Amino acid sequence: MKRQINKILFFVFLSNTILSQSLDTNHIEYFKDRFVLYSDFGFTSAPFELKHSFSEDISTLNYKHNIRPNIGLGFSYKWLALRLSVPLIDNIRNVSKYGATDNFNLGLRFTIKKFFCDLDFKRTTGYWLKNGINIDTNLSVDYPHLIYEELKALNFSASAWYFKNNNFNMTAFYGQKAHFKKPVHTWSVKGTMNFFGIGNEGSLIIPYQLVPDSSSRIGGVTYSAYDIGFIPGYAYGNRIKNWQFSALLGFGAVLQSKFYTTSYITRGFLGIAPRYDFRMSFGYSNAKFFVFLVTELDNKSIQFTDLIYRQYYYSLRLKCGYRFRNK
Repeated sequence: MKRQINKILFFVFLSNTILSQSLDTNHIEYFKDRFVLYSDFGFTSAPFELKHSFSEDISTLNYKHNIRPNIGLGFSYKWLALRLSVPLIDNIRNVSKYGATDNFNLGLRFTIKKFFCDLDFKRTTGYWLKNGINIDTNLSVDYPHLIYEELKALNFSASAWYFKNNNFNMTAFYGQKAHFKKPVHTWSVKGTMNFFGIGNEGSLIIPYQLVPDSSSRIGGVTYSAYDIGFIPGYAYGNRIKNWQFSALLGFGAVLQSKFYTTSYITRGFLGIAPRYDFRMSFGYSNAKFFVFLVTELDNKSIQFTDLIYRQYYYSLRLKCGYRFRNK
Protein backbone atom coordinates (compact mmCIF):
# COMPACT_ATOMS: atom_id res chain seq x y z
CA MET A 1 0.00 0.00 0.00
CA LYS A 2 2.82 2.39 0.91
CA ARG A 3 4.59 1.81 -2.41
CA GLN A 4 1.36 2.45 -4.29
CA ILE A 5 0.81 5.72 -2.46
CA ASN A 6 4.36 6.83 -3.16
CA LYS A 7 3.78 6.35 -6.88
CA ILE A 8 1.66 9.52 -6.84
CA LEU A 9 3.69 12.73 -6.68
CA PHE A 10 1.89 15.47 -4.88
CA PHE A 11 3.55 18.84 -5.27
CA VAL A 12 1.79 21.96 -4.08
CA PHE A 13 3.08 25.49 -4.46
CA LEU A 14 1.24 28.29 -2.64
CA SER A 15 2.68 31.55 -3.91
CA ASN A 16 2.22 34.97 -2.37
CA THR A 17 -0.13 33.66 0.34
CA ILE A 18 -2.03 36.60 1.76
CA LEU A 19 1.29 38.42 2.11
CA SER A 20 2.03 41.90 0.82
CA GLN A 21 4.75 42.64 -1.71
CA SER A 22 6.09 45.74 -3.40
CA LEU A 23 4.97 45.74 -7.03
CA ASP A 24 7.41 47.42 -9.41
CA THR A 25 5.54 48.29 -12.59
CA ASN A 26 8.52 49.98 -14.30
CA HIS A 27 10.65 46.84 -14.59
CA ILE A 28 8.05 44.08 -14.13
CA GLU A 29 4.61 43.55 -15.66
CA TYR A 30 2.21 41.71 -13.33
CA PHE A 31 -0.83 39.60 -14.19
CA LYS A 32 -2.03 38.88 -10.68
CA ASP A 33 -5.64 39.84 -11.53
CA ARG A 34 -5.76 37.33 -14.38
CA PHE A 35 -6.60 33.66 -14.05
CA VAL A 36 -3.49 31.76 -15.18
CA LEU A 37 -3.74 28.12 -16.20
CA TYR A 38 -0.56 26.19 -16.98
CA SER A 39 0.92 22.72 -17.41
CA ASP A 40 4.48 21.46 -17.13
CA PHE A 41 6.47 18.37 -17.98
CA GLY A 42 9.80 17.31 -16.52
CA PHE A 43 11.65 15.40 -13.84
CA THR A 44 13.54 15.76 -10.57
CA SER A 45 16.72 13.79 -9.89
CA ALA A 46 18.80 13.20 -6.75
CA PRO A 47 21.91 11.07 -7.46
CA PHE A 48 24.72 10.91 -4.91
CA GLU A 49 28.29 9.67 -4.66
CA LEU A 50 30.61 8.39 -1.96
CA LYS A 51 34.34 9.01 -2.24
CA HIS A 52 37.01 7.06 -0.36
CA SER A 53 40.01 4.89 -1.11
CA PHE A 54 37.93 1.72 -1.08
CA SER A 55 40.50 -0.28 -3.04
CA GLU A 56 43.31 0.24 -5.52
CA ASP A 57 40.79 0.44 -8.36
CA ILE A 58 37.75 1.99 -6.68
CA SER A 59 37.66 5.50 -5.20
CA THR A 60 34.14 6.66 -6.11
CA LEU A 61 30.77 4.93 -5.81
CA ASN A 62 27.98 6.45 -7.93
CA TYR A 63 24.41 5.83 -6.76
CA LYS A 64 21.62 6.69 -9.17
CA HIS A 65 17.87 6.22 -9.21
CA ASN A 66 15.35 5.29 -11.87
CA ILE A 67 13.95 8.61 -13.07
CA ARG A 68 10.18 9.03 -13.36
CA PRO A 69 8.98 11.91 -15.57
CA ASN A 70 5.88 13.66 -14.31
CA ILE A 71 3.32 16.09 -15.61
CA GLY A 72 1.85 18.95 -13.62
CA LEU A 73 -1.26 21.06 -13.89
CA GLY A 74 -1.64 24.30 -11.99
CA PHE A 75 -3.36 27.64 -11.78
CA SER A 76 -2.85 30.99 -10.10
CA TYR A 77 -5.19 33.86 -9.38
CA LYS A 78 -4.40 36.87 -7.21
CA TRP A 79 -2.78 35.55 -3.99
CA LEU A 80 -3.51 31.86 -4.61
CA ALA A 81 -1.45 29.40 -6.65
CA LEU A 82 -1.84 25.63 -6.72
CA ARG A 83 -0.03 22.88 -8.62
CA LEU A 84 -0.69 19.14 -8.72
CA SER A 85 1.86 16.75 -10.21
CA VAL A 86 1.47 13.05 -11.02
CA PRO A 87 3.76 10.51 -12.77
CA LEU A 88 3.32 10.50 -16.52
CA ILE A 89 4.86 7.04 -16.92
CA ASP A 90 6.56 4.50 -14.68
CA ASN A 91 10.35 4.38 -14.22
CA ILE A 92 12.19 5.05 -17.48
CA ARG A 93 14.78 2.30 -17.15
CA ASN A 94 14.24 -1.43 -16.97
CA VAL A 95 13.22 -2.17 -13.37
CA SER A 96 14.90 -5.59 -13.35
CA LYS A 97 18.24 -3.96 -14.21
CA TYR A 98 17.97 -0.66 -12.35
CA GLY A 99 15.33 -1.23 -9.69
CA ALA A 100 12.19 0.78 -8.98
CA THR A 101 12.22 4.31 -7.54
CA ASP A 102 9.53 6.20 -5.65
CA ASN A 103 9.61 9.99 -5.27
CA PHE A 104 7.70 12.36 -3.02
CA ASN A 105 8.10 16.15 -3.22
CA LEU A 106 6.30 18.86 -1.29
CA GLY A 107 7.02 22.57 -1.44
CA LEU A 108 5.85 26.01 -0.43
CA ARG A 109 6.99 29.27 -2.05
CA PHE A 110 6.03 32.86 -1.37
CA THR A 111 7.38 36.40 -1.70
CA ILE A 112 7.46 39.16 0.93
CA LYS A 113 8.77 42.45 -0.50
CA LYS A 114 12.52 41.86 -1.09
CA PHE A 115 12.45 38.30 0.29
CA PHE A 116 11.72 35.09 -1.60
CA CYS A 117 11.00 32.13 0.72
CA ASP A 118 11.17 28.47 -0.21
CA LEU A 119 10.25 25.45 1.95
CA ASP A 120 11.03 22.12 0.31
CA PHE A 121 10.80 18.45 1.25
CA LYS A 122 12.11 15.66 -1.01
CA ARG A 123 12.20 11.90 -0.53
CA THR A 124 13.67 9.40 -2.99
CA THR A 125 13.52 5.64 -2.33
CA GLY A 126 15.26 3.04 -4.48
CA TYR A 127 18.79 3.39 -5.91
CA TRP A 128 21.20 1.40 -8.06
CA LEU A 129 24.99 1.40 -7.74
CA LYS A 130 26.62 1.95 -11.11
CA ASN A 131 28.99 -0.82 -12.27
CA GLY A 132 28.46 -2.95 -9.18
CA ILE A 133 29.86 -5.85 -11.22
CA ASN A 134 33.33 -4.45 -10.43
CA ILE A 135 32.59 -5.20 -6.76
CA ASP A 136 30.26 -8.21 -6.78
CA THR A 137 31.45 -10.95 -9.13
CA ASN A 138 28.06 -12.69 -8.89
CA LEU A 139 26.57 -10.02 -11.16
CA SER A 140 26.47 -10.57 -14.92
CA VAL A 141 27.25 -8.33 -17.87
CA ASP A 142 23.52 -8.05 -18.61
CA TYR A 143 22.80 -7.00 -15.01
CA PRO A 144 25.96 -5.11 -13.97
CA HIS A 145 24.47 -2.84 -11.26
CA LEU A 146 23.78 -3.44 -7.59
CA ILE A 147 20.18 -2.59 -6.65
CA TYR A 148 19.26 -1.05 -3.28
CA GLU A 149 15.48 -1.14 -3.06
CA GLU A 150 15.30 0.36 0.46
CA LEU A 151 18.06 2.95 0.10
CA LYS A 152 16.45 6.32 0.81
CA ALA A 153 17.53 9.95 0.47
CA LEU A 154 15.75 12.69 2.44
CA ASN A 155 16.09 16.45 2.19
CA PHE A 156 14.25 19.21 4.04
CA SER A 157 15.29 22.79 3.45
CA ALA A 158 14.01 26.21 4.47
CA SER A 159 15.56 29.13 2.59
CA ALA A 160 15.00 32.86 2.15
CA TRP A 161 16.68 35.04 -0.49
CA TYR A 162 17.14 38.77 0.08
CA PHE A 163 17.53 40.86 -3.09
CA LYS A 164 19.16 44.26 -2.72
CA ASN A 165 17.41 45.64 -5.81
CA ASN A 166 13.66 45.83 -5.27
CA ASN A 167 13.13 45.62 -9.04
CA PHE A 168 14.12 41.93 -9.07
CA ASN A 169 11.31 39.54 -8.19
CA MET A 170 11.05 35.73 -8.30
CA THR A 171 7.45 36.02 -9.44
CA ALA A 172 8.79 37.40 -12.72
CA PHE A 173 11.69 34.91 -12.65
CA TYR A 174 9.33 31.92 -12.95
CA GLY A 175 7.07 33.81 -15.34
CA GLN A 176 3.59 32.59 -14.44
CA LYS A 177 2.09 35.73 -12.92
CA ALA A 178 4.60 38.30 -14.19
CA HIS A 179 7.52 38.88 -16.53
CA PHE A 180 10.35 41.39 -16.82
CA LYS A 181 10.08 44.51 -18.96
CA LYS A 182 13.64 45.81 -18.49
CA PRO A 183 17.01 44.32 -17.50
CA VAL A 184 17.38 43.89 -13.74
CA HIS A 185 20.41 42.65 -11.83
CA THR A 186 21.14 42.56 -8.13
CA TRP A 187 23.25 41.06 -5.37
CA SER A 188 21.48 38.60 -3.13
CA VAL A 189 21.96 36.80 0.19
CA LYS A 190 20.39 33.42 0.91
CA GLY A 191 19.75 32.30 4.45
CA THR A 192 19.34 28.54 4.53
CA MET A 193 18.64 25.72 6.98
CA ASN A 194 18.81 22.08 5.87
CA PHE A 195 18.39 18.57 7.18
CA PHE A 196 19.38 15.82 4.77
CA GLY A 197 20.91 12.37 4.55
CA ILE A 198 20.72 8.80 3.29
CA GLY A 199 19.79 5.53 5.01
CA ASN A 200 19.38 1.89 4.07
CA GLU A 201 16.93 0.57 6.67
CA GLY A 202 19.69 -0.74 8.96
CA SER A 203 21.78 -2.32 6.18
CA LEU A 204 25.15 -1.23 4.82
CA ILE A 205 25.11 1.56 2.25
CA ILE A 206 28.56 0.67 0.94
CA PRO A 207 28.87 -2.92 -0.41
CA TYR A 208 30.16 -5.26 2.28
CA GLN A 209 33.05 -6.32 0.00
CA LEU A 210 34.51 -2.82 0.50
CA VAL A 211 33.91 -2.59 4.26
CA PRO A 212 36.87 -3.91 6.26
CA ASP A 213 35.38 -2.78 9.59
CA SER A 214 31.60 -2.50 9.96
CA SER A 215 31.97 -0.42 13.13
CA SER A 216 33.84 2.36 11.27
CA ARG A 217 32.29 5.15 9.20
CA ILE A 218 32.72 2.98 6.09
CA GLY A 219 30.18 0.62 7.63
CA GLY A 220 27.52 3.28 7.94
CA VAL A 221 23.82 2.50 7.62
CA THR A 222 22.95 6.23 7.68
CA TYR A 223 24.80 9.45 6.88
CA SER A 224 23.02 12.68 7.79
CA ALA A 225 23.58 16.34 8.61
CA TYR A 226 21.91 19.51 9.85
CA ASP A 227 23.38 22.80 8.67
CA ILE A 228 22.66 26.50 8.65
CA GLY A 229 24.35 29.41 6.91
CA PHE A 230 24.30 32.39 4.54
CA ILE A 231 25.12 32.21 0.84
CA PRO A 232 25.84 35.38 -1.18
CA GLY A 233 24.82 35.39 -4.80
CA TYR A 234 23.92 37.30 -7.93
CA ALA A 235 20.61 37.49 -9.84
CA TYR A 236 19.79 38.74 -13.33
CA GLY A 237 16.62 39.03 -15.38
CA ASN A 238 15.81 40.53 -18.78
CA ARG A 239 13.23 40.27 -21.54
CA ILE A 240 13.88 41.34 -25.13
CA LYS A 241 11.12 41.15 -27.75
CA ASN A 242 9.15 38.79 -25.50
CA TRP A 243 12.15 36.46 -25.04
CA GLN A 244 13.11 36.30 -21.37
CA PHE A 245 16.23 35.01 -19.62
CA SER A 246 16.80 35.02 -15.86
CA ALA A 247 19.33 33.33 -13.60
CA LEU A 248 20.24 33.11 -9.93
CA LEU A 249 23.65 31.88 -8.77
CA GLY A 250 24.93 31.57 -5.21
CA PHE A 251 28.06 30.21 -3.55
CA GLY A 252 29.04 30.11 0.11
CA ALA A 253 29.44 27.93 3.20
CA VAL A 254 27.35 26.61 6.08
CA LEU A 255 27.99 25.51 9.65
CA GLN A 256 27.25 21.81 9.77
CA SER A 257 26.47 19.20 12.42
CA LYS A 258 27.06 15.80 10.80
CA PHE A 259 26.45 12.21 11.87
CA TYR A 260 27.06 8.66 10.79
CA THR A 261 25.39 5.59 12.27
CA THR A 262 26.61 2.00 12.08
CA SER A 263 25.08 -1.15 13.51
CA TYR A 264 27.03 -0.42 16.71
CA ILE A 265 27.42 3.32 17.27
CA THR A 266 26.34 6.83 16.26
CA ARG A 267 28.95 9.58 16.09
CA GLY A 268 28.56 13.29 15.48
CA PHE A 269 30.92 16.09 14.44
CA LEU A 270 30.93 19.81 13.70
CA GLY A 271 32.35 21.34 10.56
CA ILE A 272 32.06 23.76 7.64
CA ALA A 273 30.65 22.66 4.28
CA PRO A 274 30.54 24.45 0.89
CA ARG A 275 27.20 25.23 -0.75
CA TYR A 276 26.14 26.43 -4.16
CA ASP A 277 22.82 26.65 -5.94
CA PHE A 278 21.84 27.63 -9.45
CA ARG A 279 18.45 28.47 -10.96
CA MET A 280 17.74 29.47 -14.55
CA SER A 281 14.63 30.23 -16.57
CA PHE A 282 14.49 30.84 -20.31
CA GLY A 283 11.52 31.21 -22.61
CA TYR A 284 8.90 33.30 -24.39
CA SER A 285 6.27 35.39 -22.65
CA ASN A 286 3.69 37.93 -23.76
CA ALA A 287 0.46 39.17 -22.20
CA LYS A 288 -1.50 36.11 -23.36
CA PHE A 289 0.72 33.06 -22.93
CA PHE A 290 4.17 31.86 -21.87
CA VAL A 291 6.55 28.95 -22.49
CA PHE A 292 9.53 28.53 -20.15
CA LEU A 293 12.29 25.99 -19.65
CA VAL A 294 13.21 26.05 -15.95
CA THR A 295 16.14 24.26 -14.33
CA GLU A 296 17.35 24.21 -10.72
CA LEU A 297 20.51 22.75 -9.21
CA ASP A 298 21.31 22.32 -5.51
CA ASN A 299 24.07 20.37 -3.82
CA LYS A 300 24.49 18.82 -0.39
CA SER A 301 27.72 17.37 1.01
CA ILE A 302 29.22 15.82 4.15
CA GLN A 303 32.88 15.02 4.77
CA PHE A 304 33.93 12.48 7.43
CA THR A 305 37.73 12.84 7.22
CA ASP A 306 38.53 10.66 4.17
CA LEU A 307 34.92 9.69 3.38
CA ILE A 308 32.95 12.24 1.36
CA TYR A 309 29.23 12.09 0.61
CA ARG A 310 27.83 14.40 -2.10
CA GLN A 311 24.20 14.62 -3.19
CA TYR A 312 23.05 16.54 -6.26
CA TYR A 313 19.45 17.69 -6.55
CA TYR A 314 18.45 19.00 -9.96
CA SER A 315 15.28 19.40 -11.95
CA LEU A 316 14.39 20.23 -15.54
CA ARG A 317 10.89 21.34 -16.46
CA LEU A 318 9.12 22.68 -19.55
CA LYS A 319 6.23 24.92 -18.53
CA CYS A 320 3.57 26.54 -20.69
CA GLY A 321 0.42 28.43 -19.79
CA TYR A 322 -2.27 30.87 -20.78
CA ARG A 323 -3.31 34.10 -19.05
CA PHE A 324 -7.06 34.64 -19.33
CA ARG A 325 -8.31 38.20 -19.58
CA ASN A 326 -10.94 39.32 -17.10
CA LYS A 327 -14.31 40.09 -18.64
